[in-house]
Amino acid sequence: MAEAAIRVLVLEDDRDAANFMRATLQRLGGMEVDLAGTADEALAAMRRQGYDVLVADIRLPGRSGLQALPEFRTINPSVAILILTAYPTFDHAVEALREDADDFIAKPIGAEDLLRRVRELAQLARSRRAPSRLRVLAIGAHPDDVELGVGATLAAHAAAGDELTTLILSGGAVGGSTDLRHQEAMHAAAVVGARLIHLDFADTRMSPADGLIGAVERAVAEVDPDRIYTHGIHDRHQDHRAVHDAVEVGARSVADLWCFQSPSSTVDFRPNRFVTVDGFIDTKLEMLAAFVSQRHRDYIQPDVVRATARYWARFSRALEAEPLETVRVTQTVRATTTVRTTQAVDDSAADTAHGGGG
Repeated sequence: MAEAAIRVLVLEDDRDAANFMRATLQRLGGMEVDLAGTADEALAAMRRQGYDVLVADIRLPGRSGLQALPEFRTINPSVAILILTAYPTFDHAVEALREDADDFIAKPIGAEDLLRRVRELAQLARSRRAPSRLRVLAIGAHPDDVELGVGATLAAHAAAGDELTTLILSGGAVGGSTDLRHQEAMHAAAVVGARLIHLDFADTRMSPADGLIGAVERAVAEVDPDRIYTHGIHDRHQDHRAVHDAVEVGARSVADLWCFQSPSSTVDFRPNRFVTVDGFIDTKLEMLAAFVSQRHRDYIQPDVVRATARYWARFSRALEAEPLETVRVTQTVRATTTVRTTQAVDDSAADTAHGGGG
């Protein structure tokens, strides 16, 4: 059965711009497009018809597109919203993303870029309406890496009913007894119901060429994940960089690859997605509490963990957030699950206050 045509509502008071977008989306994209010149007209259209994507200008007669965003979300929670403006400012971007817009771009926008973005957003909207259980694989070099980076995100996935697997590639011998650290990792995984795969590559001496890639490939073949979380490349710890490189190759068939922050991330770590983890920091702290052998570390202390989550929340509507760099992404889990992400509103580098990875 053929998939239904993408339905788009364009909210734009400039008739030439509106007609350009309609012609582009209809003729080149085969989409069904309606036009509205004011926020009230768009709200009325949305009450009559279900849309996949809303393309909205900011400056409009009467209420702006930003002011009407909460009402659009109330009428159609799954609609994907693309905000356009000829006068882009940082404040506009912050407001758009705080009001739950999905994308924010400056005019003029070319036909090819418009088509690509609307198609991506339509896929996002349809994924919201068709919730499915994700298979999530979190990959870390050492015990506690994953929990520090995305512990609260994994807790949100667990609450959404997603299937979780944690792959730890070394025993963490530099940080203490490998037997003890294995038991700690098992206890942490159990907090969120994750399956644990724990391997024994040499701590601090990992190399993608020495079996790491094959280990990742085998885990990917076994788990068949929809999404992977792992280390970013901008990291002072050599094992973290090695794991990142191995995952890039070994998980090349996985559609979604997201990179988390670690205590040894450098100032070049530039997150562009922020996962809302309100209500899940306590679970993250429970996971981290399992690592008794590491409790002397500054970065594992509850006040530091909470402060970090509060800091990253400044880029979203959340009270607490975990930052991620996206290597590639085809979907965002929102509305239909507990896991919500916000797009970055600027490209400033993220500074970290704590060192010492692993």
